[in-house]
Amino acid sequence: MITDADVRLAAARIAGKVRRTPVFFAGPAWFKCEFMQHTGSFKARGALNRILAAQESGELDPAAGIVIASGGNAGLANAYAATQIGVPATVFVPETAPAFKVAKLRAMGAQVLQRGSEYAEAFLAATEHAAATGAILSHAYDQAEIVAGAGTVATELLDQRDGAVDTVIVAVGGGGLMAGVAAAVAGMARVIAVEPDSIPTLHTALAKGGPVDIAVSGVAADSLGARRLGDIAYQVATNTGVQSVLVSDDDLVRARRDLWEGWRIVAEHGAAAPLAALTAQAYKPEPGERVALIICGANTDPSDL
Repeated sequence: MITDADVRLAAARIAGKVRRTPVFFAGPAWFKCEFMQHTGSFKARGALNRILAAQESGELDPAAGIVIASGGNAGLANAYAATQIGVPATVFVPETAPAFKVAKLRAMGAQVLQRGSEYAEAFLAATEHAAATGAILSHAYDQAEIVAGAGTVATELLDQRDGAVDTVIVAVGGGGLMAGVAAAVAGMARVIAVEPDSIPTLHTALAKGGPVDIAVSGVAADSLGARRLGDIAYQVATNTGVQSVLVSDDDLVRARRDLWEGWRIVAEHGAAAPLAALTAQAYKPEPGERVALIICGANTDPSDL
């Protein structure tokens, strides 16, 4: 179980290595602008915490570095973190990964290896690489240091608001961000977890009594497309009383456009999920409720805004 103590330790470890992203009031809620983080998403926090923790413990072999399976935000974040610490990064992606993502990872300094046609095959190759080379394996969302690092966005938010937050609304894919946030604010604020009805990993896990594989589809599949909720995320969600709500793809498209038209924020569809929960009334705050939305990622094609 990840606790607020783990998140505070992560915050101290990565202090000065991540951006303190802005918070501003935007009509119905406060926006935490984590899309302005290094590499364009919150993922840099967990990646840095994972590598620095391994360095502290002696687990990190500077020559072998780190390995991860991810062609998206987690891969970019780990490539960036490895560069900052001065160790090599190997990123496994499926052979179907878009060429621009592969190019971006290589531009970050990572060795990119393509294996299989699905994420699961790339992940298996990454685990085999870790076992063969001694590189530390970094998970996209279901790893203690990754979750604790992600949670530092919430400790930062509480500090910036002097604790004046009743509710934090956050998107869910594999659940690492949600779990970190829920651990960080436990006993101080409630957490509303939002996911597309086309990728209901948390919603299904809560209904079934544990994480299960689901089908992945919809406009947010590129950022929230985990097939299964992480075990850590499920444990934290059930222990802290996280509330799950669903939104439609149409809700996400409208909310993403609203972020652009209202505040000139370029966000991924998945990052628009917290606003979608409000605008679609999947979550209805009480009068006077102090709500904060974590806008978590900006790695998107802006041409369709």
